[in-house]
Amino acid sequence: MFDFDQYLGFLAFLTILTIGFWLMIFLLTFVVPYWIFGSAIERFKEIKEEKKAKREAAIH
Repeated sequence: MFDFDQYLGFLAFLTILTIGFWLMIFLLTFVVPYWIFGSAIERFKEIKEEKKAKREAAIH
């Protein structure tokens, strides 16, 4: 059915496919949400600091 070289190629293909699948699952469930929420929190902090700086500039 398979030669030994074909068997090794098939195993390599399955290994790469499985690694890619789990990598995409990891990226979509952990890394991307962490990146989006982290950048949103940083942006909210920047907006808050800008408002505070404007308020202090208006007072002084």
